[in-house]
Amino acid sequence: MSQANDAIAASRHPSIQDLARARVRILGMLLIAAVPVVCWPAPRDDETVRIRAEDEGMVAAIARAQATLDDFLRIAALPPKGTSGFRLKVRFQDARGVEHMWVTPFEQTAHGFSGELADEPEYVKGLVNGQQVTFTRAEISDWGYVLDGKQKGSFTVCVLFKHMPVAEVEQYRRDDGFES
Repeated sequence: MSQANDAIAASRHPSIQDLARARVRILGMLLIAAVPVVCWPAPRDDETVRIRAEDEGMVAAIARAQATLDDFLRIAALPPKGTSGFRLKVRFQDARGVEHMWVTPFEQTAHGFSGELADEPEYVKGLVNGQQVTFTRAEISDWGYVLDGKQKGSFTVCVLFKHMPVAEVEQYRRDDGFES
């Protein structure tokens, strides 16, 4: 955690560009502190996929999701024809651990976001599937939606594919429109 404290201390008088870099670093370090990462819930029951917290692919996927979040939110606000399934993956934490879980539907609020938890937590026991949750932009680790049957976004899911059985990955690609 000293890296996280160093990143926070280094950002006391930052420029806007420094703040953006620090946010990505802090998100990466928070992920490093996390043990589990949760898959997007398809209509079937998914199991939690655990990866090493320092996985470079996951850190990069979260940074990419954060960097493109405004574009996603613009699309979600005025959904084009052929789109559906707009969702945000959010980092939740309690004394038992950290879990990244999907929230859908969601909406922006004056203080961040709110929505319905779309996963059954395995580690963060203070939450339940279907519960209304509130969260901030900094807690968002991914976004996704479907356009004409093909997944858009879901960058962290594509990283998780490297840690999942091939048959399961093929099922996601076939049933849920993942191209990566």
